[in-house]
Amino acid sequence: MFSKKPAETERGDAPLTPPPAPTQKLQGKDDNMASNSTFSVIGSDVNIKGDVSASVDLHVDGKIEGDIKCASLVQGEGSSINGGVTADSARMSGKVTGSITAKELVILKTARIEGDVHYDALTIEQGAQVDGRFAPNANRQKAAPAIPAAKPKDVSGDKQSKDPQLQIAT
Repeated sequence: MFSKKPAETERGDAPLTPPPAPTQKLQGKDDNMASNSTFSVIGSDVNIKGDVSASVDLHVDGKIEGDIKCASLVQGEGSSINGGVTADSARMSGKVTGSITAKELVILKTARIEGDVHYDALTIEQGAQVDGRFAPNANRQKAAPAIPAAKPKDVSGDKQSKDPQLQIAT
């Protein structure tokens, strides 16, 4: 049913092995780094407890309890991240509990974010939910004041005020 190639049977040589697959260089990466894939996927059935670091793009459909650092992040609708996210670009559509820092950030309408958001360019679809502060990365890189600001005094006499406080940064 299976036969050898004519060249192999005539010469009596050992079977030929296929040549190794060529490797691709990643653009913009270190010349010593080569890979056959340009992204990694964390499937919907995967739960990770711990930090995730990727030198290439990352697609997350599962659950991660830990910080993520990668070149580019795409988050699926059903996924959840409980930790900080740092990426050059991020496209969020699931749940995130933690801060997000990205140069280019897209928050889709299915996203639910609980944490501060730092960005250079920001796009938010109508319907997205974000419970946190927004600040451009340029503001984040400024030096913190040497003397912390004084806390406002509570005039009600209670040690803990039940009314939420709103502070507007300039």
